[in-house]
Amino acid sequence: MRNRSGISGVASSPILVGAVTVLVIIIAVFLAYNANNGLPFVSTYNLNAEVPNADALVKGNEVRIGGVRVGIVKSVVPEQLPNGKLAAKLSLSLDKNAEPLPVDSTMMIRPKSALGLKYLQITPGNSSKGFAAGDTIPTSAARPEPVDIDQFFDMFDEKTRLAIRRNQAGFGNALAGRGPQINGAIGALRQLVEHSQPVLGDIVAPSTNFGGFWRALENLNATVAPVAEENASLFVALDRTFAAFARVSRPYIQETIVKGPSTLDAANADLPVLRPFLDESKRFFTALKPGASALAETAPTIAAALHAGVPVLNASPVFNAQIVPTADALLAFQASPGVFNGLNLLIDTNNILKPAVEFIAPAQTTCNYLTLAVSNVASASSEGNGSATWLNFISFAAPSGPNNLSSPASAPANGPESENHLHFNPYPNTAAPGQTKECEAGNEPYKASQTVIGNAAGNQGTTTAGQPKAQQEGEG
Repeated sequence: MRNRSGISGVASSPILVGAVTVLVIIIAVFLAYNANNGLPFVSTYNLNAEVPNADALVKGNEVRIGGVRVGIVKSVVPEQLPNGKLAAKLSLSLDKNAEPLPVDSTMMIRPKSALGLKYLQITPGNSSKGFAAGDTIPTSAARPEPVDIDQFFDMFDEKTRLAIRRNQAGFGNALAGRGPQINGAIGALRQLVEHSQPVLGDIVAPSTNFGGFWRALENLNATVAPVAEENASLFVALDRTFAAFARVSRPYIQETIVKGPSTLDAANADLPVLRPFLDESKRFFTALKPGASALAETAPTIAAALHAGVPVLNASPVFNAQIVPTADALLAFQASPGVFNGLNLLIDTNNILKPAVEFIAPAQTTCNYLTLAVSNVASASSEGNGSATWLNFISFAAPSGPNNLSSPASAPANGPESENHLHFNPYPNTAAPGQTKECEAGNEPYKASQTVIGNAAGNQGTTTAGQPKAQQEGEG
């Protein structure tokens, strides 16, 4: 009974009831006022974040993950980054269930309503490593902001609105009274779409790499972007060029275009006929190219020949006057008895001598042996010692040993002394038909302590004494 009386005594006190009521209201108001900043005595996961632009994000705005509120923005302050750029630093207070936030997470400031209220959206990443409490999310995690509705309407400034009104008036005037033509165009457009479906199918097929075309176009635009001013000047110059064309468009350019189809028809008919001529011309100029290249080296000689040829051409009338009597004399000689018989005998003689001449001629033309023989005979008959010339007097002691050259022998000299070996080549190669191209006589290597009979091994070359220097250099 005492307790009941005590309770009823407290409840019966208006002052005490009023004080408790006021205290409860104050606590409720405090909690309601600070609800957006977090409830007291509740543990939180605090992070910092850097964004290039806070974009009207203020203290108390929500932080959401997947559309669910997970914290609030406690403060927004400007700061300067190490690279000198300005950014906004956000202080975030998140719920403990969001800890730890993956380090590859991204964030974006998005509008909460059309009235301008914003919130920070965080998209968690997949990294196994997370931000510790107090860490800072870098600006690299910030993503481009979506376009707000006020930014969208800001593009319709006064100039844009005036241009839209003019365009609508122009479109209206262009379409007014053209309903049947527009209906016909729409009907034809259906056929165009139906016929273009196979073409569009081929375009979007993976094998055409149509996406690669746009990527290449993007790369092209990125390449020409640094030279935008040069391109602008190019278009200015093109404007002047086409303005000049406009002044002569009629009748000159118009007539050129009108006559173009007939010209193309004539070209289609004539070019196949001209193709063989062009092919032959190509081969002709290809064959002429070495001669044209050599012409540069021989140009001085040709110039000298032309200078020397002028007097000859001046004297040619006298020479031409002598040709007629000479020709008459040749005709008279031809008519003489025995001429043809003599020519036939001469032809037979040449045919008989031809094999011998072909075999003997290289000995002189290639090896110069005839000249050497005459020169050696002249030297032997003019040079010598006090007793006589070499042609009249020569003596030497033959080497000793079996089969030596001083007496009759049963075999070629073959030692035992190194000097008592026979070296003899009765038919040396002289570059004649059937032989190797070499001047062997006089050029054979001497092999001591060996008996060598016949052609020496290897090619001895074609250089001999008395040849012109140019010939020796060319054959060497």
